[in-house]
Amino acid sequence: MSTLLIHSLKGLAIGHARRINGKSMADLPMLESGAFILIENGRIKKTGPASECPERADRVIDGTGRYLLPAWVDSHTHLVFAGSREREFVDRIRGLSYQEIAARGGGILNSAARLRGMAEDALYQDALERLEEVTASGTGAIEIKSGYGLSTEAELKILRVIRRLKEDSQIPIRATFLGAHSVPTEYKENREAYIRLIEEEMLPRIQAEGLADYMDVFCEKVAFSVEETERLIEAGYKAGLKPKIHVNQFYAMGGIPMACRRKAVSVDHLEVINEADIEALQQSETIATLLPTAPFFLNDPYPEARRMLDADIPVALATDFNPGSTPGGRMSFVLSLACIKMRMLPAEAINAATINGAAALEWDAELGSLHTGKWANMILTKKIPSIDYIPYRFGRDQIERVFVKGEM
Repeated sequence: MSTLLIHSLKGLAIGHARRINGKSMADLPMLESGAFILIENGRIKKTGPASECPERADRVIDGTGRYLLPAWVDSHTHLVFAGSREREFVDRIRGLSYQEIAARGGGILNSAARLRGMAEDALYQDALERLEEVTASGTGAIEIKSGYGLSTEAELKILRVIRRLKEDSQIPIRATFLGAHSVPTEYKENREAYIRLIEEEMLPRIQAEGLADYMDVFCEKVAFSVEETERLIEAGYKAGLKPKIHVNQFYAMGGIPMACRRKAVSVDHLEVINEADIEALQQSETIATLLPTAPFFLNDPYPEARRMLDADIPVALATDFNPGSTPGGRMSFVLSLACIKMRMLPAEAINAATINGAAALEWDAELGSLHTGKWANMILTKKIPSIDYIPYRFGRDQIERVFVKGEM
């Protein structure tokens, strides 16, 4: 038995035990003034005030002046990719839109072409470096999608890289199959053939190898229609994969009501939203995952987070780390943008980046808060005046130590 005691904390952000709806997200349960946490064999054994603090443990850390909170749960990333796309960054500065870049073979198709020619080992090493980078900045669990392959072998290559990362990483990882990220160039005149390729070849092989936990589809005018998305969701269910759907990044096409009806675990992006979308989310268990670094980088409108919170919708925050629209995976910056650009309170942003992020990966029973029995994936801050200082002091992580299962 191995024990870790962190004592004399300025604040211990216990958080909520399970997912939390929008109107309650401003509440962040907290123990203050001398609180402690005791970890045993990687799980939380006990939390409490100074008067109940144990006298001994195998390892002891003085938390004076510091806050302890759950590690970030990044529930939407594209961490496995080949190369960078700074040329498109310059094109956007010159006035080209995301859609215009995609129409001339850039964007996702650019990344897919590069990835197909990259060896699996090289792809793995690059992804591992990115994973270590985000872990050091406080991410304690993550989702990683495929989607930059757009052929059977390339999509399988990405998912096998994710499997290797699962095996080698300190933090837990969910894998999501996103073969329906875009229609590849060779199928532009025959979309039906590509959809059948996903249904009849990709999904059976992914299921046979157990390579994915979820199925995703990019439901947008530049990608797949609502009808095509629903068809692919059904194919995913048949292969044992629940849906997590890219939707409403640029247009409100009816994708959110359909995804909610098909019991999607989450709908992600939501830069554009209407009343029918709000009503569908209110009547479902689907989590609204917002990715503010994407509109920041693309100079697009931000999601109406305040509208969703006031409608009592559970909101999660994630990075969307990818080479085209979010070439960075720093969750603390996501929180700052959520507060500054989407008018989320710091407590709401922290809940969205921890317990609701965990719920968006169906991990809220194990991660996302500091409740007894959960894994001790945690962030110990530097000496800071309050927990609100984390999103306030944007551009710099206020992190002294990151713990995964009680280990630094």
